[in-house]
Amino acid sequence: MPVLEPNPPNSQKKLLQLMGAILGIVVLVSIIATIAQSMG
Repeated sequence: MPVLEPNPPNSQKKLLQLMGAILGIVVLVSIIATIAQSMG
């Protein structure tokens, strides 16, 4: 795996956006689950 370049190729940029979106969804779901748990 090469170090992330400032201007990655388009496919890499798309993959990065996809991974970012998945990570964001996972974080959002875990936050909602934590709030729901603390609310009982």
